[in-house]
Amino acid sequence: MAAKIFRQILQALNYCHTMNIVHRDLKPENFLFVSPDQDSDLKIIDFGLSKIMDGGRLQRMKTRAGTPYYISPEVLAGNYDVSCDMWSAGCMLYILLCGYPPFYGDDNQEILASVQRGVYEFDGEEWDDIDPDAKDLIKKLIVRPERRLTA
Repeated sequence: MAAKIFRQILQALNYCHTMNIVHRDLKPENFLFVSPDQDSDLKIIDFGLSKIMDGGRLQRMKTRAGTPYYISPEVLAGNYDVSCDMWSAGCMLYILLCGYPPFYGDDNQEILASVQRGVYEFDGEEWDDIDPDAKDLIKKLIVRPERRLTA
């Protein structure tokens, strides 16, 4: 089920990025199921923080935008591009597979400090039965921008 959902997330991101749109606030709350059916499609919503990239995919942005659990370190530093959405997607996949975020803290300041460190683990029994390929995909998304996969 996580693979099906994540495939739809990546398809939505691929479409946005192909149209030179960066969402900048990806999180589970910004995806809705079209219907209550078990096999319902997803729709991406809330483009309030999104940006149309006049210069294409490599345009650099400076505005700090996003939600603490899903924001990338380069957004916090104020120097990022479209790949920030892929970090957020990796955080969502992590949550889909285990039920909790890769970066955490008691308040937003602690969460953001954890994001800046960029250290996460696959510890706990939740990860025992998770396919190694899924973990590998997360590692290729929650990583430095120059090594990060595209949609």
